[in-house]
Amino acid sequence: MPSKSSPSQSSGEVAHTALIALIREGAFVPGDRLREEDVAERLGLSRTPVREALRRLEAAGIIEHKPRLGAVIRRISHAELVELYEMRVVLERTASALAAKHGSTAEFDALEDLNQRIVDERGNPALGAAINQDFHRGLYLAARNRFLIEAAQALNNALLLLGPTTYTDPGRIDIVAKEHGAIVDALRAGDQNAAADAAEVHLNTSLRTRLAALRS
Repeated sequence: MPSKSSPSQSSGEVAHTALIALIREGAFVPGDRLREEDVAERLGLSRTPVREALRRLEAAGIIEHKPRLGAVIRRISHAELVELYEMRVVLERTASALAAKHGSTAEFDALEDLNQRIVDERGNPALGAAINQDFHRGLYLAARNRFLIEAAQALNNALLLLGPTTYTDPGRIDIVAKEHGAIVDALRAGDQNAAADAAEVHLNTSLRTRLAALRS
């Protein structure tokens, strides 16, 4: 069903927002075919706004049209995956260093709580992955730099192409929680270099996990 929208949103915008949410939640994954009639039925909308939403997703590089299949969620290549994480390292090193300088104790407490929730929800990988997104969003917000946040948002489309969460592996959650904890500890200490280094370690671990999944 489509998410609640403001009265000013068009049906096409509602469909676009709902489709993005479904991809982010893993309801649709790279390689999946998005048939207009099926998506329209799932969202409770007519085919016209769904068609508009699919066009926007294609323009954003999230879906592509394949012969005899139509709209398909694009699969990210090995090179694109490495390039994506290279940029994430640059941005999150900066975000972590700035958060160590400008962030508040309350924000660090919130990050720690989110990290614990990821552990607590190990039986619900999709929810754990969503909480992980909140953790990283909170890190950027604590950095107090609107231009950095905008730069990170530019990567959002590519992040949608990563595919299913790796949190289905309980061991992965333990590693994530430990690495998140190292970031938060450095933030609390106000150690900008340690925070940046911890963020880089975390993202490099994530990249290795994603590369392994890409090969399988």
